[in-house]
Amino acid sequence: MRTLRLTTVGNSTGVVIPKETLERLRVQKGDKLYVTETPEGIRLSPYDPEFAAQLDIAEEVMREDRDVLRKLAE
Repeated sequence: MRTLRLTTVGNSTGVVIPKETLERLRVQKGDKLYVTETPEGIRLSPYDPEFAAQLDIAEEVMREDRDVLRKLAE
């Protein structure tokens, strides 16, 4: 378990994430982390649940309309 320290960033409060943790998350400066509330607490992740839901819908449409999309591609 890691402890993160809160620090002042301008008029806001920020958190310093150690390099090893950033590497494990596969993120770097400028990337986005998404905050998700779970029954266990708060979770930080590079995974965007809204985008994933949109991809699921797109995959479903592509599966259902495969023939139409194939004709449009010709």
